[in-house]
Amino acid sequence: MPHISAERYAVVSCHVERPLDDACWSRFTALQARCPGGFRIAALMRPPDGTAGEDAERWLARAREASARGPLGHHTHFVSPERARPAATGPEHAERVRREAAWLRAHGLEATVFCGGGWYMDETLAEALAELGYADCTATAFRPAYLAEGAPRLQLAAPARLVLPSGSRLLELPATHSLGMATRAALAPRLDVPVVHVYFHDTDLLSGSRRAALACALAILGRRCVTSDLETLQQAVTRPEVGFREVSVLPGGE
Repeated sequence: MPHISAERYAVVSCHVERPLDDACWSRFTALQARCPGGFRIAALMRPPDGTAGEDAERWLARAREASARGPLGHHTHFVSPERARPAATGPEHAERVRREAAWLRAHGLEATVFCGGGWYMDETLAEALAELGYADCTATAFRPAYLAEGAPRLQLAAPARLVLPSGSRLLELPATHSLGMATRAALAPRLDVPVVHVYFHDTDLLSGSRRAALACALAILGRRCVTSDLETLQQAVTRPEVGFREVSVLPGGE
C-alpha cells in the first residue's frame, strides 16, 4: 500500500467518449469549469475517428479547452467510437495507441495519462504506454460488472509502479469508484481505499439525476479528502513496485 502524507487523497476523471456531441460536451465543460468539491476533473478524451467522419479540427479545439481546465488524458476505443473494447488481444492495439499519441503530440497536445476503453490492457500495450511516458489509469479496484471474469484487464486497489516484462516501469493510478460507488462511499462511515479515484462518463451527464448524484458525491468527498488531480497525484504518494503479471487478469479466469 502506498504511504500517503497524513491524509487521504481523492481525484476525479471523466471518460469523454462523445467529445463532438454538443449536449455531452456542454454539460462536461460546465462541470469541469465549476470544479465541484474543489476537484480539477481530468478529461480522458477519445481521439477523433477519421473512418467515422469525425471532425478533427473541432475535436482539437475542444481538447485544448479541456486541457486549460484540468489534466488531459488519452482514452482509446479500440474498435470504433461505439465499441471500446477489442474482442481479442493483439499488437495492433498498442500500435493504434502509438499512432493516436503521435497525432496528439503533432498538434501540440500533451496527454499525461491513459485509459484503455472497456478497461482493456495487455502486456504489449502496457509497454507502449511506458515508452510514451504516460501514467495509466486503466486498472480498477473491482471487476466492472459487464466484464467476464477472464477478460484481460488490471485489478489494483492503490497506486503502484508496475514492473513490465521488459523491465520498464509504468505508473498505475487505478480507478476505485464509479459514479454510483462514489455516491455510496461519500456517505459511508469510512473510505476503504487509500486513494479515491472517482470516474464517470460524459454520457452520465445527460441524466439530471446522475448529474445531481455526482455533484453531491464530489462535494462530500471534497470535505473528507485532500482534493487533488491525476497530474499532482503522480508526485503525491510513495508508490511500491508490483509485477505487471501480479495484477493482470488473463483470459481464462482470475
